[in-house]
Amino acid sequence: MKDKLVHGVRKALPARSVTKLEEGYRKARVRAVNARYGYPARGLKVIAVTGTNGKTTTINYINSILKAADYKTAMFSTALIEIAGQERANDLNRTVPLTNQLYEFFAEAKKAKVDYVVLEITSHALQQHKLDGVPIEAAIMTNLTQDHLDYHKTMENYAAAKAILFRNSPRYIVLNHDDKWFDYYDKFEAGEQKMTYGENEAAEAHITRTKLYKKGSEADVVFDHQTKLELATHLPGKFNISNMTAAATIAYLLGVSVDKIVEGVADLEAVPGRFEHVDVGDKGYEVVVDYAHTPDAIEKLLEAARSVTKNRVILVFGATGDRDKGKRPIMGEIAARLADRIVVTDEESYNEEPSGIRAAVIQGVESAGGSGKLTEIPDRREAIEKALSIATKGDMILITGMGHEQYRIINGKQIPWNDAAVVKELTS
Repeated sequence: MKDKLVHGVRKALPARSVTKLEEGYRKARVRAVNARYGYPARGLKVIAVTGTNGKTTTINYINSILKAADYKTAMFSTALIEIAGQERANDLNRTVPLTNQLYEFFAEAKKAKVDYVVLEITSHALQQHKLDGVPIEAAIMTNLTQDHLDYHKTMENYAAAKAILFRNSPRYIVLNHDDKWFDYYDKFEAGEQKMTYGENEAAEAHITRTKLYKKGSEADVVFDHQTKLELATHLPGKFNISNMTAAATIAYLLGVSVDKIVEGVADLEAVPGRFEHVDVGDKGYEVVVDYAHTPDAIEKLLEAARSVTKNRVILVFGATGDRDKGKRPIMGEIAARLADRIVVTDEESYNEEPSGIRAAVIQGVESAGGSGKLTEIPDRREAIEKALSIATKGDMILITGMGHEQYRIINGKQIPWNDAAVVKELTS
């Protein structure tokens, strides 16, 4: 009944009036929920990470470093929720919780007397005022690439939504100097200090050496042209070196010792659904599950896989329904360029027709000359089974889009599902 009423109001009123009504409602709701929980974020030191890709891994690195330095933490990530060392899987199927859930989390963190709260923050959450009134100790920007244009319409709008996090001059700001949108965010001033990271020579946390392995990576990072950190992580891929450095940079600003930064980075053994190796025994090939669902994430994942794989990279992927449709053919083009075999399958269709989603991805594959390496299998289990059946010694199978998630939304219904579990079933 409520949905019908909202739909009727939207049809009856001009778009601008609807936007104003929604804005007013969201602001009022956040204020009301904040008051109901007794303004729980007051007094908390909140570290917020935003960006298109890398948020989950970055905050897991930050959390690990802070714990190595004997701080008590609370973390809310897409994959995991943790308060004072008590960890649980995030089965909400959302990066940022509903307003009520977010402030309940703040209340639990405050009750646990944590030293720091580490959060992933999306452009949607920022634009919908979920962090209104929450004091931000530190704000980190990982990168900005195409995503969510179904909601924001343009990259400029998307960038502006992310920028809300930096408007009120957080005490610390950390920016990726290698990102194409760096200059856009560099205009924002920190209350105390801003620091940049990356391979760019102007970065204050300068990545000077990288070494990639199949199950890990190393990097030398020089802070302020004088303090050198030799970092080693269990997480592979150049993109994870960037995430690791972002976390090390904010820890450096917070005064964490160099030894504890190195220790905390090394302590993080894995992040669910992020370049997650699935144990398939002695099959001779590898299987990796990853949450990658944007053009940039798919490209970086495939490049990382190619850099450490002796033989072929076999990609099983699709795209999400009711989301940015423009990225689907772009992802297909990237797959055609970087994968050796491609199996296009269904991901989460939500309320959209799955065949149309696959068709858009396939259009991109075919336009880039990838028809010869393409197989279309709508059923995701059968698609994974096909990839496993054609894999030979030295191959790496990448299964992307779902990552850590425990269910899929198809035709508006939740279906229990986990890519890694399916792989284990099929290979046992």
